[in-house]
Amino acid sequence: MSSTDSQFGIGDSQSPASANSQFAIRNSQCPAVPTLVIQPSRGWVSLRLGELWEYRELLYFLVWRDVKVRYKQTALGAAWAIIQPFFTMVVFSLFFGKLAKIPSEGVPYPIFSYAALVPWTFFSNGLTQSSNSLVGSANLITKVYFPRLTIPIATVLSGVIDFVLAFAVLLGMMLYYGIIPTVNVLWLPLFLLLALVASLGVGLWLSALNVEYRDVRYVVPFLTQFWLFATPIAYPSSLLNEPWRTLYGLNPMVGVVEGFRWALLGTNTAPGPMIAVSSLAAVLILVGGAFYFRRMEKTFADVV
Repeated sequence: MSSTDSQFGIGDSQSPASANSQFAIRNSQCPAVPTLVIQPSRGWVSLRLGELWEYRELLYFLVWRDVKVRYKQTALGAAWAIIQPFFTMVVFSLFFGKLAKIPSEGVPYPIFSYAALVPWTFFSNGLTQSSNSLVGSANLITKVYFPRLTIPIATVLSGVIDFVLAFAVLLGMMLYYGIIPTVNVLWLPLFLLLALVASLGVGLWLSALNVEYRDVRYVVPFLTQFWLFATPIAYPSSLLNEPWRTLYGLNPMVGVVEGFRWALLGTNTAPGPMIAVSSLAAVLILVGGAFYFRRMEKTFADVV
């Protein structure tokens, strides 16, 4: 054998036992690949919130996808986040403020209604879009496994960008009317969280039902329209006397709307029994919706 052959290992012979031992050594040095066994659930199951944390990067990309797709190929783009609540405020100011003379608790009616429309628009858009989120992501659901809860959660979270844009206009209106927020504004993130919880809770119920019953997409527009007038947006909740005013808080958006007005405009709707009832109702809707969603999750890939 030449030196060149020996340098490149040509002509070397190796026994099968030696080759197997070297292969075993290499395998022992490689890290073990985790194995995930997917099994259908039965009955009521746990929420497995830790799994959502493991897929947090997927949640981020789904949120970013929804933000980009929402206003893709639109002439006005993100300006729609401002146009919708602003022109609704104009209509309400004309018919409810000027013609019907609805009381506005000592603040100008335009900002009285717009301060309620900003969180309401965030809630209603999250509810509407999350209700159709699973059907809209059918191709993704049927091809790969991931926690299905990430889809409606990402849809609701993507609405925060629209909320920020509409809220900037609200701050401009406060400057125009000379309204300076007090320390009560520190409560504002909690009221936004309450709106998010309510929107996500209802969205979980509707998105799971929409997979099996496509009638839901026809019910949602009527539901949001009815809910709009069942919430004190065009009128104050102070028109009701106790104990009906506290029971009115069973509508979770009552606490959100009145909380926003109190935190920003200084109205007489400080956090009390009504907002406590709204918070409890929102949490119950969210928990119930999450458990129902997880119960029906096993059928999504087959039905959607």
